Amino acid sequence: MELRPAFRMNGFLMLSVLVAVVAAASAVAAVCIGAGADKGNAGAFAVAGVAALIGISALLALSGLVIVNPNEARVIQFFGRYIGSVSEPGFFWTVPLTDRRRISLRVRNFETQKLKVNDADGNPVEIAAVVVYKAVDSFKAAFAVDDYEQYVETQSEAAVRHLATIHPYDAHDDDRTSLRDGKEIAEELTAELRDRTEMAGIEVLEARITHLAYAPEIAQAMLVRQQAAQVVAARTRIVEGAVGMVGLALERLTDQGMVELDEERKAAMVSNLLVVLCGDRPTQPVVNTGTLYN
Repeated sequence: MELRPAFRMNGFLMLSVLVAVVAAASAVAAVCIGAGADKGNAGAFAVAGVAALIGISALLALSGLVIVNPNEARVIQFFGRYIGSVSEPGFFWTVPLTDRRRISLRVRNFETQKLKVNDADGNPVEIAAVVVYKAVDSFKAAFAVDDYEQYVETQSEAAVRHLATIHPYDAHDDDRTSLRDGKEIAEELTAELRDRTEMAGIEVLEARITHLAYAPEIAQAMLVRQQAAQVVAARTRIVEGAVGMVGLALERLTDQGMVELDEERKAAMVSNLLVVLCGDRPTQPVVNTGTLYN
């Protein structure tokens, strides 16, 4: 079975017809009962009974009236059998004596709990995500799973756990995707959740990581590691720039012929320039004024 539209008619029109039928049947039954009582006519009582039966049937038919709100669907069941869904908002009349389950088609969102998971490198991390979704198939949402809202929440937590186990918190190689790569991780999480929730008639619009941190027991150690990595990266950049500046200075001096430097003096100049450029403290210049003789 699959989603299909249920039989329906204009509710205002059917309400007018049924009210008129009930009123007419009541009037006919009252007249026939009065005539039968005065004249003892059995046929009048029979007509009154038929009119009463028609009136009761019209009253039962009133149970087929249903109101469908915007962004809402009604799943219609007739004594346990699925006969269709009504997704168009308005006032309708459908098959009487049916069960009409309400399914919301509005966009919903929720945030998962903070989950503690080991990442791809084995480091414990805390992670949470927000999921935006809506029901697009009222039949599957009503019958494929017991509770589609709970189903989405459970599958979202499972997808977040799986995502955290296959990616590291920090990617030390360029060819690896880390949990901190927001766009790539969001696309991967959204795609996985769509596959997991399709059978429940759910469309996942967006899924994003909202909380990501190392677990408290290793947070301080990882902070020191990150700081050390940043210091090493900064020092590497400084050394690369200093070497380039020293090479440029020697090249300019040689091209312009300002001073002749032998290999020993070049080495001394390179050493001094590297100390000045790479040092993390201000340098103290030493001025050579020559030798003082008495």
